Amino acid sequence: MTKDVIALTPEMPDLPTLLAGLYAGGPDLGVNTTADGAVVQLCGPDGRPLVSVEAPILVQVPGETSRLLDHTVADGPVWWTEARASTAVAEAARLAGSFAGRLATVLGGTVWPPEAATTDVVPLTTDVSAIPAPATGSPAVDVLTATTAVVIQDRPLIAMTSWLSDALRSAATAERALQIVTPPTARLTLPTRTALRGLPNRWVVQDAEHGYYDGLSGAVLHWKNGTFTPVHDEQGATRVAEAFVPRPDTSDRQLILTLRTRHPADENLVLGRALETAFRHLTGAPPAGWSTAEPVNLPWSSRQLTDLARARAPRPTWLVAVGHPDHPAVASLSVLRTPAGVEEDITLALGYGGDETPPLDGVEELATALDAEHGLVTLLTSLRAARRDLTVPPRLEAPPTPVAFTLGNAEADAVGRTRAGHPPLAPVPKRLGPGAKPALHYSLGDGTDPGTWSVFQRLVRHLKGK
Repeated sequence: MTKDVIALTPEMPDLPTLLAGLYAGGPDLGVNTTADGAVVQLCGPDGRPLVSVEAPILVQVPGETSRLLDHTVADGPVWWTEARASTAVAEAARLAGSFAGRLATVLGGTVWPPEAATTDVVPLTTDVSAIPAPATGSPAVDVLTATTAVVIQDRPLIAMTSWLSDALRSAATAERALQIVTPPTARLTLPTRTALRGLPNRWVVQDAEHGYYDGLSGAVLHWKNGTFTPVHDEQGATRVAEAFVPRPDTSDRQLILTLRTRHPADENLVLGRALETAFRHLTGAPPAGWSTAEPVNLPWSSRQLTDLARARAPRPTWLVAVGHPDHPAVASLSVLRTPAGVEEDITLALGYGGDETPPLDGVEELATALDAEHGLVTLLTSLRAARRDLTVPPRLEAPPTPVAFTLGNAEADAVGRTRAGHPPLAPVPKRLGPGAKPALHYSLGDGTDPGTWSVFQRLVRHLKGK
């Protein structure tokens, strides 16, 4: 039984309803709070957490429950109340299911996964005093060692929830790796994939036939010295799991834009407009919503986004945005305060099926608008063969292939107009925009030739003066 259970209700669970759910284990179990009241915990007689419940989230973005859960609810906003069961106690998963089932029964909602729902009283028969106390107060972390925080997830799609975001932040602060363990049927959302980029963090796939392997690199793994590490062959090379093979080409494609903007640190600055411009040019509409975690719950508002980033400054702010459900589009946005001003690092991915054509012909117009209105520094446009729904399976996937690269006008000045305008063994750039100092746009290909990477790398080395 899954340890993550979600109640989806049309009304906000009030305190009496939450308490009714928390008494799923009977009156002998206790209730306390943590994380400044944001998490309520159902505890055993010794105070050990059995089920942790996050504060309900009002999801106002259409299609979010379907995107993350493949679970359709009625149109309109829905309250998302997530319960996470301890993996150390056998009854905890059923307690989480009963908690969610009671909320859905009282408020007229549904439960994900549906088979977890119940309203039964679940007696605690396990002697919790015989179970070692958890080494962490984080509800998301199942195993904590000196070097690693391990999170066990058994949901089909691993989203960057606030639980997981908190675990990642805590691990980084303590200089630990975050390693997420899933079955081979699981996939990652792009925000989770981005967060796990680079060692020591890992996606660990537990396969009944092939053991453990890295879901992003395919490296065979084993548990050693309190962490999952690669297994090497007799020559010292990393072994690759037999299960890590590419899926058949379905003609699905992903268009990926990686861009940076830079603005003066002005009190009138409004962030998020570059991302909104990219959405409008490529999808015909602004983002549907934004949030600091998944599910994305807030309707799109560049003003509210700016207020949050300003309140957090000078600390960086990480956000995620999604498009409307009729076309897959997911973006991550990092806001950074630097000596040069305020910078936005944006990655936007859009999915296309075999009968859809990625709008490569619109990239020049977008780059021109970004440079003229939004302080473009650089824009890399690439194309890859990957799932239209933008999720990441534990399989070998081809890297994206560069299509075009754009230098904003200020960055072209910094590189030097002569150098930037005459790259050897690379395409001559097209001037974008009027005036004597336009942006420079380098067309690299149509996204079908992997050899374009070497052309792009030569161009970058030249622009850096190497």
